Amino acid sequence: MMYLAAEHFVRSPQWLWYILFYFLFAGLAGGSYAIATLLRLSGDPRDEPAARIGFYVSLVTTVLCPILLTADLGVSWARFWHMLVDVTPGDTGLNFKYWSPMSIGAWALLVFGFFAFVSAAEAWLSDRRGSPLVPLLLNRMFNVIGAALAIFLASYTGVLLSVSNQPVWSDTWSLGGLFLASGLSGAAALIAFLMRYRPEAAFSLSRLHQAGGYFAALELALIIVFFVTVGAAGTLPRLLPWLALWALAVAGIAASLVMARGHMRMQASGGSAVLTRVRLDTLVVSLLVLLGVLALRAAVIFSAQ
Repeated sequence: MMYLAAEHFVRSPQWLWYILFYFLFAGLAGGSYAIATLLRLSGDPRDEPAARIGFYVSLVTTVLCPILLTADLGVSWARFWHMLVDVTPGDTGLNFKYWSPMSIGAWALLVFGFFAFVSAAEAWLSDRRGSPLVPLLLNRMFNVIGAALAIFLASYTGVLLSVSNQPVWSDTWSLGGLFLASGLSGAAALIAFLMRYRPEAAFSLSRLHQAGGYFAALELALIIVFFVTVGAAGTLPRLLPWLALWALAVAGIAASLVMARGHMRMQASGGSAVLTRVRLDTLVVSLLVLLGVLALRAAVIFSAQ
């Protein structure tokens, strides 16, 4: 069977570091909210401190996204607002274009931002009060809806690249899933890292490490799919200059898998999965995973430019 190289007809977007960090924080925002929701759904009140960390992280990273996106576009905040609202005289109204990936993404970010803000505010007020502020069932229903939007946001940036006509990006169908798995892995690492500032959240550390291992395994599988599909399209040489970034991404995945395996073996041998503090190895692994998440996005984005 002979494969024909894909034809590409558009100019490289020449994206700068703004868009790289927009893609990073979008993945962390969606991943953190989804993980926080899973921790809350576990039904164990001892997971609540870690869940609240996740909601805080989700809000902060979500706020950064429109700032970075606007800076990369080189437009004023008014222009960004026009992506959401049509201010044309005689034709005012919501500016939602279901056929436009950019319009869908802008609206998804706005709607998810509402869920991230409400959940973070509820977490903060509950912390001040010392007990949940909103009835558990209502809270969970709200979080589940927010988590669905979070998963969409975390995968959206990869899908946006796939529907472009750029080499590498449009040569594979794996980017949506790859960015989602990477965002979840990075979010688990970031929440684990921030537990050092909230010792009572350490109860959930083992669960986070194990979940991070599953996310990392899925990420590794999708990286293999990515290389296979790009190779079949004939654009594999474009990835070669960025092998150092790919190596860093794989190193982060390997660190997450090793840490997860250690905690699984501890449980299998009858050891306690409840940790009382965040150890140095967690901090090192978390930083390595986050660097790998950033390196993955850099390698994908810049290989098409």
